[in-house]
This record gives sequence, structure tokens and C-alpha cells, in this order.
Amino acid sequence: MRIGLLTAGGDCPGLNAVIRGVVARARQHGADVVGILEGWDGLMEGRFRPLDRDAVRGILQRGGTILGTSRRDPYVHGDGAASVRGAIEGERLDGLIVVGGDGTLRSSLALWEEGIPLVGVPKTIDNDIPGTDVTFGFDTAVQIATEAIDRITTTAESHDRVMVVEVMGRTCGWIASYAGIAAGADAILVPENPYDLSELAELLKTRAAGGRRYSVVVVAEGIAPPPGAQIVAPLDAFGFERLGGVSAVVAAELERLTGFEARVTVLGYVQRGGTPSAADRVLGSRLGVAAADLAVAGAFGRMVALRGTEILDVPLDVVRAEPRAVPPAILDVAGTLSAP
Repeated sequence: MRIGLLTAGGDCPGLNAVIRGVVARARQHGADVVGILEGWDGLMEGRFRPLDRDAVRGILQRGGTILGTSRRDPYVHGDGAASVRGAIEGERLDGLIVVGGDGTLRSSLALWEEGIPLVGVPKTIDNDIPGTDVTFGFDTAVQIATEAIDRITTTAESHDRVMVVEVMGRTCGWIASYAGIAAGADAILVPENPYDLSELAELLKTRAAGGRRYSVVVVAEGIAPPPGAQIVAPLDAFGFERLGGVSAVVAAELERLTGFEARVTVLGYVQRGGTPSAADRVLGSRLGVAAADLAVAGAFGRMVALRGTEILDVPLDVVRAEPRAVPPAILDVAGTLSAP
């Protein structure tokens, strides 16, 4: 059996752990793994490399993906299954394992419905893919964001400033909520909850009146801009929006409402890069092994998922659901701990 393996969309800590897990398990089953270079782009263009145990030695602790990735998509930039079928047949692949986020998995579902045999592996630091409790990459991103907020807090305290820290989170505020709680942020703004900057300004002034003349506000990049403000998201080379910039508007408005000096830090891609945490290495490895088992068994149209402490497989069409929002219980903790 020959299994094609690709990683698509944004890079994510733990991708190489998945690749290693797939290859190790597939070889146990006597199956060959063919790496597809640069995601969907490589599949549409027919760029492959063989993956054996030697090819994946020493990659576990590396960030990024040894296969490369891209933002191209067979439905946005091609003709769907017709764009990839020739390469799959030419390379004699019996099935694919596709590692990606919500957009990649929705395209995978569409390809499956057009007859392409594949298994999905959920991947995103945003932790918002439906059907799984946690995605690999999230733990690393939270740790990086927490450490950054810890450092920013000391500067805020030294200069009596309001520091607004923007973290990733296109549709949901998982990183903002977890990192904000872990770092003791004074306010956390997420897409799941409406916010009022006038109320936040009063909270910051109350803190200052009580002797705490600095504050740290964590903002998810995907929150709606304040009323009256408009942020135009530029498009990248593949036609997708580049989020970011709302923190600057929030900081300017808080400075106007409070009279306190406010500064902005956008963590950006630093949250996605570098060495994955131990938890993400383990989760990625488990998902890779499970995905290989499914592919060898011919159980296509499925997605591997973490439910509680167990790795299960679920129908790939779970990705049609809305992004998995931060639950009210976590938002309640964040709101409680950010009281003045």
C-alpha cells in the first residue's frame, strides 16, 4: 500500500511529530509513505519525496514541517478533485493523509465526496476545529504567548502603562483566554464575548486609583473593531484575508478614554514557530499513528480526534460545523480574574 502525506495551510508546532508518527506506523503495517511537498500545491503539481524511517529521524523537536506547506487550495486555485486525481494516480497512491486546519479539512471533505480516498488530521494553534477537544500546536502557542505577556507585564509595571497584547485567534479566543488567564492579564477581549471599551476604561481607572497604575489587556486578533472603527484586512497572494491591527485601535481608544499611555505588542507568527512543547509532540505523534492505522485499514472519509484522553476517529463531515468556541466556563474564569 502507498499512502500520500501532505501538510497544508499555516505551519504549526507538532507537524513533524505527526509526520514521524504516520511513517513509523505505516512501516509497521508494511505500507510505504510518499511525502507531498508544499501542501495542495505539491499535489496539484506532482511534487513528491519518499518518506522512510531515516527521513524522519531527528525531526520531532523541530518546528514547521519538513514537507513544506502553502496556502493554495484545489477548490480556490484549481478544479477540485480534477486538479489532484492525475498526480494521485500517477504516483499510485492508495489514499491520502491530509494534515491541516479548518479550510484544509473542508477541502478534504469536498475531495472525499468527489471520490478521493483520504483521512484528515486536525491542525491549528487556534484550537477551534470542531470534532476534537484539543488540536496540536495550541499548547505551544499558549506557552509562547504566556511567556511574552509575563515579560510585557514587567515593562508595563515599570512605566505605568497600559499594554495591549494581540494574539492569534481568527474566529475564537482560545489562545487569548488561556494565555491571558495564565499570565494574569487584567482584561481579555475575545470574539465570543461582546466588549465595551468605556467599561474597560473605567476598570483601568479603578485599578489606577487603587495604586495599580499599569494594566495588561490581551486581545484576540479576530475581535470586532470598536464601534465607528473600520479595519481593512489586506489580501495575501492567495486571496485570503490577513487579520491583525485591531489592537492598535483598541489601544488608541483606551488612551483617549483614560488618559493613560498605551502601547501595543503584536505577537504574530512567533506563536506558530519554534520547538513544539512536549504535550504537542505527544499529541501529534498519537494522531499520526492513528491516522496511519485508518489509512491502512481503508477507513477513509474519517478524521482522527482527541476526545478526553482517547484518540478516536470521527466522520470528516464534522468540519462543516461552526468553529469550536471557548466555552462559557472558561470565559467566566477569565472575567472573574480580570476584576480590578
